[in-house]
Amino acid sequence: MEEENYIEIDIETVIQNFLAEEGLLKQKIDDENSNFHFIVEYPKNNALDLIQPKGKKDLIIIGCATEISKEQIPLIQAADLKTRQEFIWDVRFSINKFLLDFELYHPNDVLERFVITDEIFIDGLTKDRLISSIKKVFKAKLHCIWLLGKTFSGNSSVGSNQNTDVKDNMFI
Repeated sequence: MEEENYIEIDIETVIQNFLAEEGLLKQKIDDENSNFHFIVEYPKNNALDLIQPKGKKDLIIIGCATEISKEQIPLIQAADLKTRQEFIWDVRFSINKFLLDFELYHPNDVLERFVITDEIFIDGLTKDRLISSIKKVFKAKLHCIWLLGKTFSGNSSVGSNQNTDVKDNMFI
């Protein structure tokens, strides 16, 4: 059986070009744990990470880590245990529907931070898949933020246009 010949490509350059073409490349950063690491800006003023972990030349990971604001934590803590637990389950089920990986840090059922990631293997990498994955990770983050506001704000107008001063926009 003959060996298949694969064209060797510089995946870092390909990805960097895809991001630059779409105006999403914010910067490249040094990271000793990765072959390359880009900060992606999608949408404006929102950062996501795109990395290729060391030892994984066939994989890239798109992810974002989100810290819950200091102002929101006391609102979560003030809620009863059942509400906090239902919220954590809602977040789990919601992110899972996006077919994404995630980690939740929620001591005593108080969500303090979460990380959402998606993986693309090189044999499935296209510009369309890359940009779609970036958007999917952001939308899952936004979904969690909206769910947090809906559950713990005590303000029924959060996420709606009932108040004309509230802008309902997926680009927070």
